Amino acid sequence: MTGQLRRFVTMDGETVPVGFLLAVCAEEDVDDATIDGFVRDFKDNFVLDEAAAGAAEPETAEIQPGQSIRYMTMGSDGDEPILFVHGFGGGFDNWMLNQEALSEDFQTYAVDLPGHGGSTKQIGDGELATLTDMLQSFMSAMKIGRAHLVGHSMGGGIALDLATRYPDQVASLSLIAPVGFGPDINMEYIDGFITQTRARKLRAVIELLVDDPTGISPDMIEDIIKYKRLDGVGPALELLRDKNMPAGQQAWVLKDRLDDLVAPTQIIWGRNDRIIPASHAEGLPDRLKIQIYDDTGHMPHMERANEVNALISAIVKG
Repeated sequence: MTGQLRRFVTMDGETVPVGFLLAVCAEEDVDDATIDGFVRDFKDNFVLDEAAAGAAEPETAEIQPGQSIRYMTMGSDGDEPILFVHGFGGGFDNWMLNQEALSEDFQTYAVDLPGHGGSTKQIGDGELATLTDMLQSFMSAMKIGRAHLVGHSMGGGIALDLATRYPDQVASLSLIAPVGFGPDINMEYIDGFITQTRARKLRAVIELLVDDPTGISPDMIEDIIKYKRLDGVGPALELLRDKNMPAGQQAWVLKDRLDDLVAPTQIIWGRNDRIIPASHAEGLPDRLKIQIYDDTGHMPHMERANEVNALISAIVKG
């Protein structure tokens, strides 16, 4: 994968065969017509690899009676796997450009957080700490004693919360545009994601996630609309918003816990993040590694997948 992310072909919640095209990366001088032709040719000539078709399928783990978490695991068994934790409104497929690549060297897990995707829609009081406890229960159910946590946005806050409350269970911490470092958050995105049901208006909301919106496809928008129609998704997202973003600001206060961290920690941000400003990464302890990418929005792990994968690999290897 070389160049910048130019087009999403597969999106969160969509099921495709192993080996199918997920996204297209290309240099800036490659025009859209060329990319369109590449995608069209791929789809016309795609042949299912029967041997690999059953290699990776989502599974579920019961964390409490009647409550389960859906997850995807890839890679060889390891004592300290990588555990990916997505953000508000996301799912395990948000890591589609990261999990498979990193699974070549590491055991990996990516989850649907409670209230999202194929996981339980019961989120208790909706507090961040409640989601953290449910993620910790998932680790216990899977007999993951210690993991390298990679968290994006709200998932970054959950990862940080888990690292400070259960320090023995966290080997390293990679936080991507995390919540909890300041009060600012784009409520136009949060409210729009919850309420918009028409493709045209929802597209304007989703485009806020990335620096270059030309990669957002119509299929991607339709997949999000389908996801939001799942029973229990709407009320869960509304509770998360009302509990954690009252009065249009973040209620999470996690920045003060950075001095308590034991695990090696890095923070990754896009300078053009329109959801949570990259300025929240200013004034942090010097011992933290901070990487801010130019021409990148709220999704560095997708917009700068190669670079972010290299950072995660480096901190995991120590």
